[in-house]
Amino acid sequence: MKPGHELPSAPPLPASLPLLLPNHLKLPHTNQQHTNNTPTLTTNMGNNPSKKLRTRLREREPSITEEPPADYEPTHSSSPQHQQHQQQQQQQQHQHHRKNNSISESTPQPTQSSSSKPLENNQQQQQQQQQQYQQQQTNNSNNDHQQQQLNNENNSTILANRPNPVLQTNGFTNTLSTTTTTTTNQAFDIDEIINRLLDVGYSTKITKSVCLKNSEITAISLAAREVLLSQPTLIELSPPVKIVGDVHGQYSDLIRLFEMCGFPPMANYLFLGDYVDRGKQSLETILLLLCYKIKYPENFFLLRGNHECANVTRVYGFYDECKRRCNIKIWKTFIDVFNCLPISAVVASKIFCVHGGLSPSLSTMDDIRRIQRPTDVPDFGLLNDLLWSDPSDTATDWEDNERGVSYCFGKSVIAEFLARYDFDLICRAHMVVEDGYEFWNERTLVTIFSAPNYCGGTSS
Repeated sequence: MKPGHELPSAPPLPASLPLLLPNHLKLPHTNQQHTNNTPTLTTNMGNNPSKKLRTRLREREPSITEEPPADYEPTHSSSPQHQQHQQQQQQQQHQHHRKNNSISESTPQPTQSSSSKPLENNQQQQQQQQQQYQQQQTNNSNNDHQQQQLNNENNSTILANRPNPVLQTNGFTNTLSTTTTTTTNQAFDIDEIINRLLDVGYSTKITKSVCLKNSEITAISLAAREVLLSQPTLIELSPPVKIVGDVHGQYSDLIRLFEMCGFPPMANYLFLGDYVDRGKQSLETILLLLCYKIKYPENFFLLRGNHECANVTRVYGFYDECKRRCNIKIWKTFIDVFNCLPISAVVASKIFCVHGGLSPSLSTMDDIRRIQRPTDVPDFGLLNDLLWSDPSDTATDWEDNERGVSYCFGKSVIAEFLARYDFDLICRAHMVVEDGYEFWNERTLVTIFSAPNYCGGTSS
């Protein structure tokens, strides 16, 4: 092409086509893909190159109507000089690329352009979300592992870290947030059942049938059994806690007691046994107590009394009430729950609580912890004594009990027991006392009885 010769005007190049540059105007190496030795404009500054960069490239690009430099040769030339020159430039580019890579490994990466910042922010957000999800999965896995370890521990240590049963903020709150309890077979609304039972307690009329279905009673019994077996035979508690004696099916008096002292979880409770027999509403009484135990397992505690036994309930009324108002199968279901009740408790490491009293077979507290449940009450031995024995003013040591079961123990036995375990008080039930409580042996033992007008009597 001769100098000064003008070519016909060409249409503008589409923006999507690759920009062809002469060899002496090639850009520095930027991760290019080479096809037939034709440089294609790409940048590592995002998917869309900035407008400023394109403008600068156009300013350096020779006009089609201008005279090209004297040493200009087309990129498609196949002359030996062009090939040699192209090979030299490729070698220089390769060396320059290696040098840039070595520099980039030892220096920070340049800041991306403004057009790539939204993409960078999205990537950072995705990375943060992924890290949070992985952290959550790790925490869930750790929690599951800790829960599995807790379930594998021995029952005697489940309350070793003596929980304060009630969380005190502006009042008392329970530790169980859900109102729906799931058993092996079915789920039931524990709050709705408690409300129905309380409605019966405020009614002056005793109905022949129970306000709950047999299936609901069975579900409550199964759920209570699971909770009771998850806790030790010897319970260790921290104050404050209200201790209640015999109730004996006097349901309206139980409701009145809650009105005076606070319905769960407004107060912590420890019941010493004898929930059924003799009273007219043993079913409502034991059902309400079991429901509170299910809903507030760390605030509400039930010990076993001598009337929570198959042989005794056959004689003193609970068996007949179940047969009349439900069926024999329901009675058997309750007996299974009674066989899982804990035997004794220690409050503040100073007060030993039990339904009956002491036993000559009791050597250490571990003897109580080792009692396996579920179990029936034997005719003699440690468990029988803890549920049946009584204190005596006349006994000097151990003597036969007038009940015909277990023993009576004297003042010396009480003093020796308290000194051995560093206790201050024995708290028990099992006997009718006029004022609802009575101290023995210089206030080292107290008997609590919580059934007013028991069998037509005058107890408060």
